[in-house]
Amino acid sequence: MDHYKVLGVHKNASKEEIKQAFRKLAMEFHPDKHSQSSKHLRDSATLKFKQLSEAYETLIDDRKRADYNLKRNAYGAQSRRYDYNYNRGGGAYSYSNSYGYGYGYGYSGSARRSSGDGIFTKFEMGFRFLTTRSFLLNATFVGVLLGGMFIVDASGKALWKMHNPGKSFEEAMEAVEKAKAGKDNSY
Repeated sequence: MDHYKVLGVHKNASKEEIKQAFRKLAMEFHPDKHSQSSKHLRDSATLKFKQLSEAYETLIDDRKRADYNLKRNAYGAQSRRYDYNYNRGGGAYSYSNSYGYGYGYGYSGSARRSSGDGIFTKFEMGFRFLTTRSFLLNATFVGVLLGGMFIVDASGKALWKMHNPGKSFEEAMEAVEKAKAGKDNSY
């Protein structure tokens, strides 16, 4: 199901455009409005309203929308897509997939094309991955840890030089080893 087609908006639609499209269609397909209609019409309106609600919930949230767009672009060319549409004008159902096969009154038979191929899309997918909140939080955490390790190491060296002027750490360790060896021989 293509959320943009369900709401009748373009991929670049603003939140306000999405909200307006949802309100208009929700008023038209709300189950309460069709409570006195035939069972067939009531069921189709309920199905359409659920699809509208799902599309709105996904597209109005920036993170969900970015994830949806990423998956839509990444898997569009490789995966089969199925559509189940209700034609308001003729009152007919249609079913189709990305290969152009389908049935139902009003079926157009045209295959859907996706724009998910090419190096730009792969670059865009990589860029979106690198700018996701979880990746940025993990990268920040690793940066803080590495920075902390550097600070501890540098401060340890500075403290050593402050308390032991003129001696290197290696010389001090040799003196400790000699002292241990002398202590062991004295028994």
